[in-house]
Amino acid sequence: MSRIPFIIAVIAAVGALGYFVFVTDATAHMGSDPETCANCHNMDSQYEDFYHGAHKGVAVCVDCHLPHGNFAVYYAEKGRQGAKDVFAFVSGNIPEKIRATDQTRGIIQANCVHCHESAAETVVMGAQPFDRYCWDCHRNIMHQARGASSNPFQDSTLYPTK
Repeated sequence: MSRIPFIIAVIAAVGALGYFVFVTDATAHMGSDPETCANCHNMDSQYEDFYHGAHKGVAVCVDCHLPHGNFAVYYAEKGRQGAKDVFAFVSGNIPEKIRATDQTRGIIQANCVHCHESAAETVVMGAQPFDRYCWDCHRNIMHQARGASSNPFQDSTLYPTK
């Protein structure tokens, strides 16, 4: 049996994958640039909130929205969330209001406590029960309603991140 058809198929598959990576700038999604997270128009208000929020300069999207204890878990969750977002985009089933899932809320809460350990310890040791998410009280720290705009918020000339 000739190996030539198999070799041609492998070369075609590698070429198609390479073209896909080039055209979609897929490698950018492995990083942590907030502008990459804001590529989809439905993330405009979240990006604007980040840009004008208290965490700009000290945190980026993945610092809050992805787990950081383990490299494999980090990229597995990044892939899970990315696949969910791609499916929503491709299927047209994009929610009007974006809400974190129960799993994502747990990740965000763990990251709040990790970065603000001394403040969280004070709350835990306080009189009130520690049975709420940090954002139940601190809702406007990161994401909040800012209204609509005709400008693309991820435009680096309007909102430079560097």
